[in-house]
This record gives sequence, structure tokens and C-alpha cells, in this order.
Amino acid sequence: MTIKVNEIFHSIQGESSRAGLPCVFVRLTGCNLRCAYCDTTYAYEQGALMEIAEILQQVRQLRCDLVEVTGGEPLLQTETPRLIAALLNAGHTVLLETNGSLDIGIVDQRCVRIVDIKCPSSAMAGQNDLDNLGKLGERDELKFVVGTREDYEFARHILSTIPAGKCGVNFSPVFGAVDPRSLAGWILEDRLPVRLNLQLHKILWGPETRGV
Repeated sequence: MTIKVNEIFHSIQGESSRAGLPCVFVRLTGCNLRCAYCDTTYAYEQGALMEIAEILQQVRQLRCDLVEVTGGEPLLQTETPRLIAALLNAGHTVLLETNGSLDIGIVDQRCVRIVDIKCPSSAMAGQNDLDNLGKLGERDELKFVVGTREDYEFARHILSTIPAGKCGVNFSPVFGAVDPRSLAGWILEDRLPVRLNLQLHKILWGPETRGV
């Protein structure tokens, strides 16, 4: 029961409703998508096989209750749901960040599943598994990475297809591609009940910095 892990590190949660909180990140190797703006291409292949018990030990040593399992695309690896369950059983609050192309129904519902719905500028919008929208619970979150006005309109349309308040919703501008003030203005103009995320980790340490 091994999992290929790209890196494990302690940092500040940069996105989602937990933005600003200390968090341990378990970044898994491998991704089935190739988004145009991807900032973690190093996770496509790089990594080492680890037993789940080893991962839990490293996480424990970092002494932080909040853990995010991310990638790459974590759900590509068959043992990821088992890792998430083990972290939950160890008492952690667990976030899963997934690219929205794979079934989230296999993941323990105690986990906060953050589903990234791909917008047109990613060049991967055709890979969205929109059946996941019906599997979201109140603790889960949607994430839309917005690089253009077209992306914004796409995201707004997707939101119109699900009940208001079904889950948390985050709009994040593509770093360096769209002015966050423009995105904020669109949100306010349309009175959308969404959270503006500014990728706090990139503001703090720069867009190229790894492991923080």
C-alpha cells in the first residue's frame, strides 16, 4: 500500500475557506490534465513511493491538525482514499484538492473535498466530471480559477445549475493573468455569493517558490 509522494511540507493555506491557516500539504505525484496555467508541473512525474504509515509519521512530526492532500491529481492513485481515511482517523481535519475530472464519491465524506472546475482558459474544461456537482455536501467547496471574462461567465453558468448554498464557492484569479480587482468587481456587480481567493502563498513567497 504505497503512494507516490512529491513533497510534504508545512505552510500557510493559500486558498479555500481555510486561507491563512497553518496547514500540512501532502502533494502526490501524477496528473491526468495539463492546464495551460499549471504551477505544479514538477508534480507530474517527480516523487518517491511511501507507505501510508510513513506519510502519517511525517505529518505527525509537523504538529499541525489541518492537512491538505493535493497534487498533481491525488485521485489518480488508488490508495489515496485510504490515506485520507487514515489521516481522518488520526484526528486531522483533511482537505482534498482535486481537479474535478475524477469521481469524488470514493472519498470519505468526513473529508473536505475541494473540486476545481476547469474554465475555458485552462484548455481542460472538456474534462470536467460535472456529475461531481451532485455529490457535493455542505462541508465541500468548489474552486474556479478565472483567467478571462469568458472564464467568469462559464463559472457563473455552472453556479446557476446548483442550489444556492449547496457548498462553499471560491473564485481565484489566474496569477498575473487577470487583475484581482476586475474579478472582485464582476463578483460585486453580479452579487455572487462566492469567496474571492488571492492565492495567499504566492503573495507571501512569490509564484515560483516551492515547499512553503
